[in-house]
Amino acid sequence: MKTILESPNQYIEQLPLERKNAMQDLRKTILENLPQGFIETISYGMIGYVVPHSIYRNGYHCDPKQPLPFMSIASQKNFIAIYHMGLYAENSLLEWFTGTYKKNCYSKLDIGKSCIRFKKLDQIPFQIIGELTKKISLIEWIEIYENKLKK
Repeated sequence: MKTILESPNQYIEQLPLERKNAMQDLRKTILENLPQGFIETISYGMIGYVVPHSIYRNGYHCDPKQPLPFMSIASQKNFIAIYHMGLYAENSLLEWFTGTYKKNCYSKLDIGKSCIRFKKLDQIPFQIIGELTKKISLIEWIEIYENKLKK
């Protein structure tokens, strides 16, 4: 039976101790840098940072009942993941992130279309994640999202 998580605190509390501290630090970093208007929630079984329906009534095109996603963090089986939709939608943001990571981190970057994976929890670059979090405002994210939908 799958546990239904109702809050980010509950999500973190159910994690194994070795993951709990890293996820708490990651969450704190994101919340300290999250642009105004985004809210924290549980989204798709992860801690999500979204544009609420009160600001963007259309919601997410794949499921309009869901708010528009921006970022998520999750403790997966073999890694901690950061999902940032802006990396997928904006090539310039992806280039900035990969360049900044390579200049400042000694570990190899493990990245997919929007997913950054960290197998070694002591190698999460919190400062860079904080910078990434604040690179796109809520209004900019909505504009980027809508422009991608039109194409």
